[in-house]
Amino acid sequence: MLRSLFGSLREKIVGKNIKIVFPEGNDDRVVRAAARLKFEGLVDPIILGKPEEVRAILTRLGFADPGYTILDPDNYADFEKMKETFLELRKGKATPEDADKLLHDVNYFGVMLVKLGLADGMVSGAIHSTADTVRPALQIIKTKPGISRTSGVFLMNRENTNQRLVFADCAINIDPNAQELAEIAVNTADTAAIFDIDPKIAMLSFSTKGSAKAPQVEKVSEAVVIAKELNPDLSLDGELQFDAAFVPETAAIKAPDSDVAGQANVFIFPDLQAGNIGYKIAQRLGMFEAIGPILQGLNQPVNDLSRGSSADDIYKLAIITAAQTLDGK
Repeated sequence: MLRSLFGSLREKIVGKNIKIVFPEGNDDRVVRAAARLKFEGLVDPIILGKPEEVRAILTRLGFADPGYTILDPDNYADFEKMKETFLELRKGKATPEDADKLLHDVNYFGVMLVKLGLADGMVSGAIHSTADTVRPALQIIKTKPGISRTSGVFLMNRENTNQRLVFADCAINIDPNAQELAEIAVNTADTAAIFDIDPKIAMLSFSTKGSAKAPQVEKVSEAVVIAKELNPDLSLDGELQFDAAFVPETAAIKAPDSDVAGQANVFIFPDLQAGNIGYKIAQRLGMFEAIGPILQGLNQPVNDLSRGSSADDIYKLAIITAAQTLDGK
């Protein structure tokens, strides 16, 4: 159930002093979520903004506490040191004038805190676009070795049936090629493990095991081969239609020799149109809660909120972000 899911995640991160930066300290929802996380001992929040404004919001919300870390990009003691590091990272791609301007942007400033090891992760997007959140992460934190681009997954959770599924990529890559699709599958397996899901990965298509011929099908079947080369230990198969991936009776007919068909819990969609449509159908007709998008493939976690997020949504995504920081520790 959702409670047990987040209960498990809370147990993983509590008391570990994981620092998550919240760039949007002028938003009540963000401040409320950050304060709740601090109060519960789950995260050590770093809130960006004018200290007097942030403290006024905290007081108004009933969280008056002098112990909050509040940083103002316009009045930061180590700004020149941060600027120097930024120029080294963006060598040839940013002038000192560019750095001055960009590092006064809360998202660039927040990502630099992560890069410098002053924060472990970042959650933004309550009042910024996805591009505003993701661009500095790609430029500064960059993707993990062997991963060409980041991708976005949704944890699909249905409380009344105790089902947890992972859908990818539903947020970032419009038309990934076979190599990119394979990388998304490998990354998504790691993300699924954060939620205590033993990943059984279906590479989805409108064809099952060659039942249809088309370039779109060939892309998926090629991605299956590449993904198995990238990680031979993965339980992964394709190309599979959704019914063959999910329904045991259909799998027995369409893919009888597959060790994934009929029991998949991680679904890799062939392109963004399919992924976006698929997760919204599951959300609206299947009554799954869609938690995300959760960005994956970055060297350190940065996650993007919907601008319609509630304080509770921000709280949950911060918990997930904190859990991502434990990867490899």
